[in-house]
Amino acid sequence: MTEHVDHVVVGGGVMGSAAAWQLARRGREVLLLERFAPGHVHGASHGTSRIYRTTYAEPEYLDLAQEALALWREVERETGTELLAVTGGVSHGRRDGAAERRADAIAAAFAARGIEHEWLDPAAAAERWPGLRFEGRVLHEVATAGRLHADRAVAALQAAAASSGADVRHEVAVRHVERVPGGVRVVTDAGDVVARVVVVAVGAWSAGLLGGPSGTLLGQDLPLVVTQEQPAHFALLPGTSPQDWPAFTHDVGPGTGWPSGVYGLATPGEGVKVGFHGVGPVVDPDRRTYRPEPGQLDALRDYVRAWLPGLDPDVLVPVSCTYTTTPDHDFVLDRRGPVVVAAGFSGHGFKFAPAVGRVLAELATAPDGVPDAVPAVERFSLARLAALPESTAS
Repeated sequence: MTEHVDHVVVGGGVMGSAAAWQLARRGREVLLLERFAPGHVHGASHGTSRIYRTTYAEPEYLDLAQEALALWREVERETGTELLAVTGGVSHGRRDGAAERRADAIAAAFAARGIEHEWLDPAAAAERWPGLRFEGRVLHEVATAGRLHADRAVAALQAAAASSGADVRHEVAVRHVERVPGGVRVVTDAGDVVARVVVVAVGAWSAGLLGGPSGTLLGQDLPLVVTQEQPAHFALLPGTSPQDWPAFTHDVGPGTGWPSGVYGLATPGEGVKVGFHGVGPVVDPDRRTYRPEPGQLDALRDYVRAWLPGLDPDVLVPVSCTYTTTPDHDFVLDRRGPVVVAAGFSGHGFKFAPAVGRVLAELATAPDGVPDAVPAVERFSLARLAALPESTAS
């Protein structure tokens, strides 16, 4: 038996859940299908902590970040769930060349938008946050940076969607999506669903579900790289507390021996989460080991020993998650015919989720006569991926 609905959202991570909420609150009929059980650890939306911050110079990202802040508070009020704790955020590093220009551009964007911030020298920053060491000028985002509780955020978005009429179903695996007259057929282990529009937000599984051998659903390849990342929760040393830690990023610069820049944030009850950015091994999401890569974990310990004096580098619990990344590291938010795609968020996407959900809902509810290759935001279009130089897209 085939089920018929107006909208299907495939993927119950943070982006799919946000899209379902935004569709349902508009009075749309929406079915959310998630392959795994609630709270699963197989994708990129699980765990207890994600950084929220607005440290972007690009207006497209700043628009989404500022919109998301208000929407996170709205989800909190609607569900009675605490999701976002403001801790402040600091960014530091070797401010030379491009890094220096980017830091100045972010500060200028902050000033233009009235985002509270200040510059500190490394000694002043270390006195304020003795658990960290700093280099270069330190940009402190005072009141609009902090920590999101990831598991609670996904659950709250799904609860808010359900309370507005969405049908949320877990442990329903989607095997195939195909265009049919009047919409899309979604083939699942539990039967087929035909929808006028489908929103696909399946993270590491995006290219496999949408591309196939001929890329017929989108009309072009979806070039994504999936990696297994290995951050870890490090124990606090005696005399330090989670309340003493801002969210932080460190641009280590080239030639320092570290594989990438570093991010971190306090996770109450688990210590401080610290990780390199996007340097894990390439994986098939269905064939992951979930085991940490020893060399990267050793480098992370060395980094903590050198730069985070408030943590014990030898007491840690590794974390396994996936990044799904486009060649230029920008998102994909676009529509082709009856298919809306959301992909490529890993490493910095979680914070934007409720605003991304709004974009996806607007794409999904656009009139049928609208040209189907026009994205909501040009920066996030599918077309720009096809136009990238071959060396960038490889």
